[in-house]
Amino acid sequence: MHFNQLKKTYMVQVNLEKLCQDTIKIVKEVGTFVAQKIDKVSSSDIETKDKNDLVSYVDKTAEKKLVEALQKLLPNSSFLVEEGTVERSESEWEWIIDPLDGTMNFLHNIPPFAISVGLSHNGTMAMGVVLEITRNECFYAWKGGGAYCNEKPIKISQAPDLAHSVVSTGVPYKYFSFLDEYLATLKYLILNAQAIRRHGAAAIDLCYVASGRFDTFFEFNLLPWDVAAASLIVQEAGGKVGDSEGKDDYIFGRSIVAANPNIYDDMIAVMQRYLSEWKTKKEPVIDDK
Repeated sequence: MHFNQLKKTYMVQVNLEKLCQDTIKIVKEVGTFVAQKIDKVSSSDIETKDKNDLVSYVDKTAEKKLVEALQKLLPNSSFLVEEGTVERSESEWEWIIDPLDGTMNFLHNIPPFAISVGLSHNGTMAMGVVLEITRNECFYAWKGGGAYCNEKPIKISQAPDLAHSVVSTGVPYKYFSFLDEYLATLKYLILNAQAIRRHGAAAIDLCYVASGRFDTFFEFNLLPWDVAAASLIVQEAGGKVGDSEGKDDYIFGRSIVAANPNIYDDMIAVMQRYLSEWKTKKEPVIDDK
């Protein structure tokens, strides 16, 4: 049997729907742990990883719990995780995990914040689970199986154009090299869209696009664990996802645009009009004295 046929046979042998349901159970168990820690983290428990980038023992413990359980669920799989509790290795199946998306929200007891768990197969997203903890909403999808929230199918919105769209975004909080371009983009959208929203948790923003609550979402300087799971959920709900150039490098390329098909091309055009050179910008020197 040809090697590619062997890979395809192994893919069939993994029941993605069952694997997704088993993953949901694990994520919900860890979600219970996180929920129990709301408003119980002291300042001495918080570490600064980078400018405006915080972490606590809750993030790290949640990640360890997820890794341990998911490793048993799918032996020989590898992990790409935010908090570095396990080293990355090469594998056919790779879990991409954010144990607490929206850490700043969590530490200030501001919703939303979530656990995000994606699973890729040979570099292609195969499954995604995102649990929004404060509302106990579990969004999930597996390749070819549709998208769901708490067992009910979800679909993207039918907004016909940008003028009738609610736009979600994430404002720059650590990198400011393209701040002027971003603000110009925001000004355009304020003038030309229906409304702008900012949640502070990219996985939830994407899931809200998938469920039709938002019509589109864009953000820059995100990392794989921020978008891997939810990007598949958007696509399985009927949405389109790409990087700021409209290409497929949205998981590792640090930019993402998600939208219903009616407005996706318009959003990419806006990104290209204002933010086409965002990667070439040098960080400004900020005098915070």
